[in-house]
Amino acid sequence: MIDVDPEIHAMLQTILDPIAWKVRHAPNNAAALTQAGASHFDLIITSDKTSGREDIDLLRKIRRVRPHTRLIILTDESAPSYVIDSMRERAFSYFSKPFSLDSLSDMIQHAIDGPCWDDGIEILSATPEWIRLVARCDLGTAERLVQFLHEIGDLPETEGNAVGTAFREMLLNAMEYGGKFQPNQYVEISYVRAKHMVMCRVKDPGEGFSLDEIGHAAIANPDEDPIRHVVQREAKGLRPGGYGVLLAQKLVDELIYSEKGNEVLLVKYVDRPGSSAVPASVS
Repeated sequence: MIDVDPEIHAMLQTILDPIAWKVRHAPNNAAALTQAGASHFDLIITSDKTSGREDIDLLRKIRRVRPHTRLIILTDESAPSYVIDSMRERAFSYFSKPFSLDSLSDMIQHAIDGPCWDDGIEILSATPEWIRLVARCDLGTAERLVQFLHEIGDLPETEGNAVGTAFREMLLNAMEYGGKFQPNQYVEISYVRAKHMVMCRVKDPGEGFSLDEIGHAAIANPDEDPIRHVVQREAKGLRPGGYGVLLAQKLVDELIYSEKGNEVLLVKYVDRPGSSAVPASVS
């Protein structure tokens, strides 16, 4: 940990097994680079007092000597271009102030519990306004990607939470039902930030579906029977749930499926008179 914040240090003590993990501290990025060159570290967490640019420079230098080290960037100065650069350099995650300690704790848990390092996110092309990438079909990769796009979006809190929650639901649906959570399967994602609109496109590798065929999802319930899908899920042996599409539909202004059904667009209008969003939390 670099120039550790007392609150973050206390949080780490609650989630790291002291028998399994040894924590070392560095006063600044230069000292951290020296330590990383001398010893292998499974995880490096940067200071929340440095800029994103400084931490990305550190990440590049560490990659030359320790290419598989997981690094989580905490920063007090950020920009969408910094987040994109951190993804290109294969940062594990990125948090700019103000950030939730609970969200950071969850991300650290993903970092320490995950399998051997394999990034899972590949940028195909990117500007702060338009990003195209592919993401491996696993839960940890989904949570990392949601956090990256949350940082890139630079949206007002209410709209940002709504878009993030809707995107997460559609991404997990794509990975679970289209990619079967198989690590050799990938979901295609596009993210566009226009002046008064955010658009997310999610395309999964599956065969697709029709909304008429998904009786196990809440969106297919008739008005007079709002929990009918629960019975169908039990009959099919599916886990409890099925609310993702319905939730996403309520959180964004437009949710549009392709003819095949393995591709969905989410559109959220922002900064326009009369626009509204349902407050939600991104987990």
